Amino acid sequence: MLTSWGIEMEVLILGWYILTETGSVLLLTVYSSLQYSGTLIAPLFGMAGDRFGHRTILCAMRLTYAMLATILMVLAFTGTMRPLFVMLIAGMNGLVRPSDLAMRQALVADIMPNEQLMAAMGVARTTADSARIFGSLAGASLVAALGIGPAYVAVTIFYGCGLVLTSMISRKKPGAPVSTRGSLAFLKEVWEGVTYVRHRPLEMAGIWVAFLVNLLAFPMTIGLLPYVAKEIYHTNQTGLGTMVASFATGACLGSLVIGSFGRSLRPARMMLIFAAAWFALILIFVQISDPAAGRVALVVAGFTQSLSLVPLSTMLLKSAGPRFRGRVMGVRMLAIYGLPIGLLIAGLLIPRIGFRTTASMY
Repeated sequence: MLTSWGIEMEVLILGWYILTETGSVLLLTVYSSLQYSGTLIAPLFGMAGDRFGHRTILCAMRLTYAMLATILMVLAFTGTMRPLFVMLIAGMNGLVRPSDLAMRQALVADIMPNEQLMAAMGVARTTADSARIFGSLAGASLVAALGIGPAYVAVTIFYGCGLVLTSMISRKKPGAPVSTRGSLAFLKEVWEGVTYVRHRPLEMAGIWVAFLVNLLAFPMTIGLLPYVAKEIYHTNQTGLGTMVASFATGACLGSLVIGSFGRSLRPARMMLIFAAAWFALILIFVQISDPAAGRVALVVAGFTQSLSLVPLSTMLLKSAGPRFRGRVMGVRMLAIYGLPIGLLIAGLLIPRIGFRTTASMY
């Protein structure tokens, strides 16, 4: 939860910084896209998790977050922060961050028995959802009240505490290495995971759904919210924070529903039905000019998003089994590559045909 708080605060702070410093929606979408620059190497992280333990990989990832946040904190306090530096550090963070969720989900699957996995995934998802609520509000409030430097002190502390707590997971607990073969076999094992997914229709179906929602839905509810707040609703960082929190509130409620009734739910049907509902609600949201009504639409859209994506991950984890769990989730993270593609296309289209036309087309 602490790591997620840091991530959400950082994404909001830097997204607003890029937009206000450059005034370019294209550069905003480039910044958002850079956070997913490591999507193509996600299967390598999945293999490393299967091989060396998900706890070990998570600790290394969170150490990276803390180090990069410390650099940005120093730049902010010394007055040397520039959009170029932010872009470079976002790219380095992006090599690691796309695999964070997959590693966490794989660790939960290691710990929980299959019959409790759907409910456990819902409960685990509330940590990220609650972070989007409180992290985004805290990030916006800190920047507005104290400036970007003090806000980054909080981000760095959250990352550091997340690293310490992750390191306290016992090495003897689930998530220990599955494979101990020599280093020359590493890439072969990664390819085994890709081949495993390619020949299993269930996994392929889930990954295609994940790709489509990342390409067409997430750009409107993640990367482009700073643009909506500034250019459509004409609000400030606090208004942006309430928009992010609204979507996350709905997602958190959806996760709690799954946590309560997960054992009796059918993941494949839920994934498809609520993905369709999510798209319908985004279509409504992008037509709304009133901020209050827009926040209501975001709450309901977040609710349907959670009821689609948590069952998707549960379906993949159950089907994969312990041996391929990390690798399947690594391949699933490749679907996130749809998000930077969707963001960059939107960044090119919005100045030409407008936000509402672009979003409706999506």
